[in-house]
Amino acid sequence: MVSSGQDARTNPPRVLLAKLGLDGHDRGVKVIARALRDAGMEVVYLGMRVTADQVAAAAAQEDVDVVGISILSGAHMRLMPRMVDALERHGLRGERGADDVMLLVGGTIPDGDVDDLREMGIDGVFPVGTFTGEMVQFINESLGR
Repeated sequence: MVSSGQDARTNPPRVLLAKLGLDGHDRGVKVIARALRDAGMEVVYLGMRVTADQVAAAAAQEDVDVVGISILSGAHMRLMPRMVDALERHGLRGERGADDVMLLVGGTIPDGDVDDLREMGIDGVFPVGTFTGEMVQFINESLGR
C-alpha cells in the first residue's frame, strides 16, 4: 500500500517483520531484516512473541507493502490463518485487490505445507535455507519494482 497517491515504483518497499507466537529464535529474522534494508527497503521489525492482531495493527499504522512472518516453532499452520484473518479485519487484505498487503512466511516449513499456505492466502513461502536474495527478488518483482 502506498499512501498519498505516489507511484509505488518510485518508493522503496516498506516491510514489516515479526515473530508470531512463542517462538523465541530471532537470529534468522534479524539477518533477513538487514538483507532487506541493505537492498534498499524500509524495514520495521516488531520483535518476538507478538500476536496477529498486533502485527496487523502495526502494518496499518506503518502503511507497509509487505508483512513477513518468521516461524521456527512448527506452528505455521495454526498461526498463519490467524494472520490472514487479522489483516482482513484491519482492511489490509480483501478480495485480492491491488492495495492488498503482501503476506510472506518463512521458517521451518515442510514442503507438504507450502501449497496449503498459498491456498490460505500467503503470497510467498520461504523455508529455512532460502537465500535472502531470493526474498528480495520476490518482493521487488511482486511489487513491480
